[in-house]
Amino acid sequence: MALRQPVEIRDVEPDDASSLIELWTACAEAVQDEGSEAYTQQTLWRCPSEAEAREALAFNAREHRRRVFVALVGDELVGCAAADLATLNPITMCKVMIVSDLQVKPTHRRRSIASGLLAVVAAHAEEQDCELVLSNSAAHAREPNRYLTKLGFNQIAVLRAIPVGKLNARLAAKSSGSRETGRLLAVRRSLRRRAAVRG
Repeated sequence: MALRQPVEIRDVEPDDASSLIELWTACAEAVQDEGSEAYTQQTLWRCPSEAEAREALAFNAREHRRRVFVALVGDELVGCAAADLATLNPITMCKVMIVSDLQVKPTHRRRSIASGLLAVVAAHAEEQDCELVLSNSAAHAREPNRYLTKLGFNQIAVLRAIPVGKLNARLAAKSSGSRETGRLLAVRRSLRRRAAVRG
């Protein structure tokens, strides 16, 4: 029986960028066989360059109250979790720690990597006097959602996404596209066609 190697969990470093790209790529490829919802989620993933990943890590470290933890087995990066400090809503001081991007390499799952990452996040949440730990995960991700449910996480929200350009277009169409305006435009088009046929 092989012994498990110890898992080291530490804060992310800029030199972890290429290993994080490998981790995300492996996790994205692992969901290819999970149906159309998995495909939809996978289309949100695009592989960044190492320079972009380094820039994103620096941005998150500098601009946000975000900590990114990585799990290593030997010299191999096998897991990651991001933890954001926030308030439950904008008008109360109920602090919460939001766990996102909990990733474990498919080859290292079921080895307590996620548990170790979440334990470090929980300790960080306690240090920050948080009352709750929230986690977001992909809707199609059955295994991570089951795992979080077993730990006691309850579903309290739905997270939705839309590209900014599409949202702006839909909002513009909705605000200018009242029924009366649509009818008026249809009448004008009909009048123009009739005038073009006569003229």
